[in-house]
Amino acid sequence: MSKDTKQEFAEQLALAIRESYPDNLIDTAEAIERPKNPEMGRYAFPTFAIAKALKQNPAQIATNLAAVLNRIGANGTLRYSAVGPYVNASEEPIAIAKKTLESILSGGTRYGASDIGNGKKILVEYSSPNIAKPFGIGHLRSTVIGNSLRRIFMKLGYEVTGINYPGDWGTQFGKMIVAWRKWGGELDLAQDAVKKLFDLYVRFHVEAEKDKSLNEEARIAFKQLEDGAPEAVDLWETFKTISHAEFNRIYSLLGVEFDLVYGESFLNDKMDAAVDRLTKDGLTSISQGALVVMLDNPQLPPCLLRKGDGATLYATRDIAGLIYRWEKFHFHESLYVVGVAQSDHFKQAFIVIDKMERAEGLSPQERMTGRVKHIDFGWVKFGETMMSTRLGNIIFLEDVINEAVKLVAERISEKNPNLSKRDVIAMQVGTGAVIFSQLSVRRQKDVSFIWDQVLNFEGETGPYLQYTHARLCSLIRNWGRELPVQLAHPDLLNHPEEQRVIEILADFPGIIEDAARHYEPCLISDYLLGLSAAFNKVYQRKTADGRSDKIISDDLILSEARMSLVKCVEVVVKEGLHLLGLSAPEEM
Repeated sequence: MSKDTKQEFAEQLALAIRESYPDNLIDTAEAIERPKNPEMGRYAFPTFAIAKALKQNPAQIATNLAAVLNRIGANGTLRYSAVGPYVNASEEPIAIAKKTLESILSGGTRYGASDIGNGKKILVEYSSPNIAKPFGIGHLRSTVIGNSLRRIFMKLGYEVTGINYPGDWGTQFGKMIVAWRKWGGELDLAQDAVKKLFDLYVRFHVEAEKDKSLNEEARIAFKQLEDGAPEAVDLWETFKTISHAEFNRIYSLLGVEFDLVYGESFLNDKMDAAVDRLTKDGLTSISQGALVVMLDNPQLPPCLLRKGDGATLYATRDIAGLIYRWEKFHFHESLYVVGVAQSDHFKQAFIVIDKMERAEGLSPQERMTGRVKHIDFGWVKFGETMMSTRLGNIIFLEDVINEAVKLVAERISEKNPNLSKRDVIAMQVGTGAVIFSQLSVRRQKDVSFIWDQVLNFEGETGPYLQYTHARLCSLIRNWGRELPVQLAHPDLLNHPEEQRVIEILADFPGIIEDAARHYEPCLISDYLLGLSAAFNKVYQRKTADGRSDKIISDDLILSEARMSLVKCVEVVVKEGLHLLGLSAPEEM
């Protein structure tokens, strides 16, 4: 929603409620909605809560409030009406056209930016694949959701640190060391190195089913690594170097960036201090030989810090990591973009932190409790048409990307064989299709990946949005003139389809804020689909006699007004795609 007019409505609504119903308490800004039918106005306020509290007719309350609002806001930009139990707010079309389009034409991609995050630090942890294993499809959602959230919060003025926290420690590296010693000597790691390392990992488990002593060898090998044995450390460093090079190549394909990268091993020298702190606070106890923190929550087991043999666990690392991040960044929020399967783990870690800070009597300003959040998401599911290499139970992300790029290239060859830079555009659209498939649904829902839907140029997909942007750029090239920042004739944009596009453009700043507030890139995806669909109605509009009502015509004044609208849509679609992590091709 447009921040300025929504704020105006909220402030005037608060005054009207205070005047008419002084005993009623309600957060007006949170209750404001958007009418499903845009002809009903820009915003709507339901009166059900007030009516229930006062035991009065909601329609009568809406009528009363609309009258008071029109008096209070007589000199403002909004006009009010009652429609049943709703108070609707409308904005004069010419005023909204001039204000919105001039803001976009003058601001360009800065449109929608805000300073609400100034002075606030946000950490976003995302992706975090495992070393010595291929980048699987299972890490895709974390990677693209986190990357999008990083961009969204940056747009709003926050100081954002995107963190990649790869899994580079644990007993699996003992298994990798043993597998390398037994079967890795003749491997050529010049190509497909990570896949070959994963082959070793899979082979270890197959052989360990037949020879149980391999697991004891792996335990000894990991102990050597923990003790700093040179040969074990050298192998581990080799595994890390190979893996990070491969991960960085995948991130480059996806256009994903990080500000800080450190693995689990970084916290090795920080866990003892964290455990000692919890023990000093009187929070630890021994249970069946293990060191735990009791959580006083019947839905959760105790948080296990150390096994009976003294080994630390994943929870120990995350608790130590939380303390490290808080001391280093003193963040406003720290977000963990991790799948829903880890929900209980994060609940445990956050409860331990809360108990620690309460035991230490820290003030609200000194506490991270409430600032750390698990941004969970659902699973990725594939239909029967999935075509990519499988190794073990992993679907390689690069195989998915390559298949998408291949299918896009084939469609480009069919539809536009003379397109320049076909390979570049096929890569942009193919990767965009894969990314958008994960961001076009609410993050907590599972995603069904179906090729025909993902790559549809006409459905609600990434290629559809990118094609819309390319069409807008084509119109701008055909126009070939500079557009003034000041809109000379906003009154010429008087068709309902044009006015609807303008209203949607005015909503962009508020949509970005909503996406940040709910940690939900899908809101931007939905917005871009709605904007593109609305613009395509303008593009395809017919005159009364059935002829195409062309955007560029012999009427230069009308054409300039319409092309100003086209340029504004292009700017917002491009910026919206950027916030999602998609490229915006100028031709397709």
